[in-house]
Amino acid sequence: MRFASLGSGSSGNAALVEEGGTCVLIDCGFSVRETVRRLARLGRSPESIDAILVTHEHADHIGGVGVWARRYGTQVWMTPGTWGRRDLGELPRIELFSCHEPFAIGDLEIWPFPVPHDAREPSQFVIGNGAFRLGILTDAGRSTQHIEAQLEGCDALMIECNHDSGMLANGPYPPSLKARVGGEHGHLSNSQTAGVLERLNTSGLQHVVAAHLSEKNNHPDLARAAISDALCCAPEWVAVAEQDEGFGWREIV
Repeated sequence: MRFASLGSGSSGNAALVEEGGTCVLIDCGFSVRETVRRLARLGRSPESIDAILVTHEHADHIGGVGVWARRYGTQVWMTPGTWGRRDLGELPRIELFSCHEPFAIGDLEIWPFPVPHDAREPSQFVIGNGAFRLGILTDAGRSTQHIEAQLEGCDALMIECNHDSGMLANGPYPPSLKARVGGEHGHLSNSQTAGVLERLNTSGLQHVVAAHLSEKNNHPDLARAAISDALCCAPEWVAVAEQDEGFGWREIV
């Protein structure tokens, strides 16, 4: 099993997970043209995508989904709450899932779980192939026991490090936006993510990727430092999903 990112941040999000003959896109927050360009960078075409898993209805995660689905006929999975809040138009192949029930897409097993975020029914995912598990956690204002139970023992993690709390407090955002980002239904800070990692069993962790970094309220070195301190690893072992470049394929073996 392997995974990659097309880009991660407030300007757009999309990631790929692949196993055997199955390739799924997690969110599609870029235009179709830009998504196709970024897929090509990873050696993939629109026709290679079997399904899109949508985490929630915010534009940086769902902006390209409707046009993509109508153009390529791709199956789209989302929660009923997300479907109720979307403005996507008609989708040719829509599947609704519960945040509490696993399902399968081809060779991939999907375990969705709910997260506290200011969306209607947001979900994040653990994705596996029967042998290995990738945990994906972004767009959550805080962690919960249920979230950590889902992420426990994952072989790879792509996890939010949205902001440094000091940079957010002293940064350019208006007070209302600072309160939203730093609130319990906003985004995880570097220190919050470090706390999550300290509470998990990470003894078998092969990859950790810091995701959804704020361009104004964080810096990759700060995210790497927080995660490396929590995991007692070298900062350079921690990858960062960049807004423009994402990151290339990472194998879980």
